[in-house]
Amino acid sequence: MARKKNALTEHYIAPIPESGQEPDYLRVARWISNVEPSPEEETEDQAYYDGDGTPETDVISVKTTWAFEGMYDDEDPAHQFLRTLEFETGEGRKVMYKQVRQDGTVLEGKATVTELVVTGGEASAFEQLSFTIAWDRKPEITSGDGNGGGGGVEG
Repeated sequence: MARKKNALTEHYIAPIPESGQEPDYLRVARWISNVEPSPEEETEDQAYYDGDGTPETDVISVKTTWAFEGMYDDEDPAHQFLRTLEFETGEGRKVMYKQVRQDGTVLEGKATVTELVVTGGEASAFEQLSFTIAWDRKPEITSGDGNGGGGGVEG
């Protein structure tokens, strides 16, 4: 089995489209140096008489948050869109989020952007960009063909 670089996983965001329209996705890649998943699972342990009394664990819910880190580029459309969300709350922070995995599998759905930072840092540093995003429910998953599903890092 071949190893593949994380950069081959593609991440896209889009405004929530008007009813019946397809999302106009923007690739989040330019100057992004790290994307860190953080799974959060709610579990429940229960022992049953048809076993030996050892509790079994059931996963009740799964939510993975993706933390993005990098530098802000005022010419990048995805970065520009994120900056418009900086002071939004509630529905204003809702977006469409699509992830294309290396095998071509596509995960897509409505999501929420949190912890958004689009400027700041040391005087000699470039503007930073960081945010987290998590689907609001289980994403729609379309299986890939296994022939790879990533490319370069065009913005």
